[in-house]
Amino acid sequence: MQTRTDTTAYTLAGLNLIQQALSIFDRNLGLVHINRPMQVMFDLPDALCMPGTSFERVIRHLAVSGEYGPVDDMESFIRTRVDRARAFEPHYMERTRANGRTISVEGAPLPQGGWVTVYTDITAIKQQEALLRSRSETLSEEVLARSEELSATNRQLAATISALEETRRQLTEIEARTRTTAEMMPAHIARVDDTGHYTFSNNRLSDVMPGRPGAIVGLHAREALGPAYARVAPHLNGALNGEPSTFEFTDEPSGRRIRAAFTPDPLEPGVYIMSQDVTHETQARVALQQTRRREMAAQLTSGLAHDFSNLLTIMLGQQAKLARLDLTPEAQACVTSTLQAARRGAALLNRISDITSPRQWQAEPLRLGPFLEDLHTLAKPTLPEKLRLTILDNTSAPLLADPGLLNDALLNLILNAAAACPEDGTITLTARELRDTWLEITVTDTGTGFSPEALERGLTPFFTTKGGEGSGLGLAMVYDMTKLAGGSVRLSNTDSGACVTLRLPLRPAPDLPQSGLVLLVEDSPDLRAPIRDTLTAQGFSVIEAASVDEASALIDALDVALVLSDITLEGDAPGYVLADRHPQVPLRLMTSLPVTHPDHGAARARAPVLAKPFTPEALARFLARPEDPRP
Repeated sequence: MQTRTDTTAYTLAGLNLIQQALSIFDRNLGLVHINRPMQVMFDLPDALCMPGTSFERVIRHLAVSGEYGPVDDMESFIRTRVDRARAFEPHYMERTRANGRTISVEGAPLPQGGWVTVYTDITAIKQQEALLRSRSETLSEEVLARSEELSATNRQLAATISALEETRRQLTEIEARTRTTAEMMPAHIARVDDTGHYTFSNNRLSDVMPGRPGAIVGLHAREALGPAYARVAPHLNGALNGEPSTFEFTDEPSGRRIRAAFTPDPLEPGVYIMSQDVTHETQARVALQQTRRREMAAQLTSGLAHDFSNLLTIMLGQQAKLARLDLTPEAQACVTSTLQAARRGAALLNRISDITSPRQWQAEPLRLGPFLEDLHTLAKPTLPEKLRLTILDNTSAPLLADPGLLNDALLNLILNAAAACPEDGTITLTARELRDTWLEITVTDTGTGFSPEALERGLTPFFTTKGGEGSGLGLAMVYDMTKLAGGSVRLSNTDSGACVTLRLPLRPAPDLPQSGLVLLVEDSPDLRAPIRDTLTAQGFSVIEAASVDEASALIDALDVALVLSDITLEGDAPGYVLADRHPQVPLRLMTSLPVTHPDHGAARARAPVLAKPFTPEALARFLARPEDPRP
């Protein structure tokens, strides 16, 4: 195989064999190569033909040796030549040397900077032209002059065409690289002209906004973007007027959150556009913001709740004493009402504590159908006998969700809807997948609907339309749950009543084995026994280990389908290390550590975590296989 050194040697040898003299200088005016005909033509010493020799030294040698004829101001002459070289431009010229021979000089720039100059001895051509002039008595002086002029022009045009062809080749390569780079970007990059029609696109619009056409060059933005054009048009018009902008909007048909940047074209009327799908980024940002709000609310309310709890405890104790005294009926009624108010205040403090206490969205594999059936079973006994509760599950695959928080939120919505419905009304809960982005759950009823004030303030804590019977925390808790997941809540009215729409990030559940060999890693024999019994009852075969090293040895020796491990084990290595050692084996973790413990966070970054203690049903859901959901 040829090395780079061999290739360079072959190239230099080839340049020495061509008949024309040739020199190559780089962008810093340093010599790259002078071929042998060039050295012979200008009688250059070997020292001036070495790579790296400055252009100024070569010009100085040629000027001093008389190549350019008499020179009055040598330094000015050399400086002028060097300045021209720094601002190099393609050129063609013919000149007669001091020795009487005529040469053509053709210069062309190089893509990486610098230039190449070719010198051709055209003395013989000039002599033939002179001979033709002297021997052609029939040709007029004007025809001969024009023939000579045409010959020189043709040579100059040939040089120009060569330079233009090289430039065209370079531009073609640059365009190809630019287009390839644009098509590899995880964003839609495009340009529209001043009429709103696309003149360029990297064909990624359908990736960023599903449902849109792929080939959009020539289409108007209104036709390509569909309903989203109304959100985009003001920014597009502003960019056409020279105002750049960056903004975000939700594409309703796909549910995607889009970030778009509009930049005016500085050369001609038009706008460059870059659009990115930032849905997952937005979901994570919303969840983080809600977690921070909860932390701030917890700091603000914890002290107040503590003091009010003490006051309510005193009130309850004193009123309980009064209730045991022989009071008049009027006084007894006052004591009873005071006790009820104090107990209601205590319940309200507990609900405030639930909202502001540390809580996270802990997703686990969940098939929504059985989950909603359980919700129906739980909610139905609390509803009026004639009230109809209809649940429609239009999802197609298992997903990751927090069943506890989701159950609380949906039960809250059903009870709120029941309070607003007539006794023979209908509540409908519908779940569907919005493309591959959102799980959308709507709860509608045939009640009176939301008032204008409720539509505006319904998600605000302590706002209620139930008078003294409501705490105003029900919808606030639903809002809190969806924000912790990175989703959103929307209140609206239909023709028949109220509608609450939840959107939660749609995350597909990972595949888990339905049966096979499960490695149970637990260092407590008392805990291993009941967990082993639960696993065998689900159809798994079980082997056991007490440390990470012991578990690794079993994984290497046996065909393990799933690992269920505690985080804290014998030895120094925590259970989540198994995810790093054996990434090919599905891992599920369990722990009694608090969520604030560093190992708990490290474990969640590698695999799903189940908090101890847990019931056999909770473990079954935790290990549920998407193709075969467990109760």
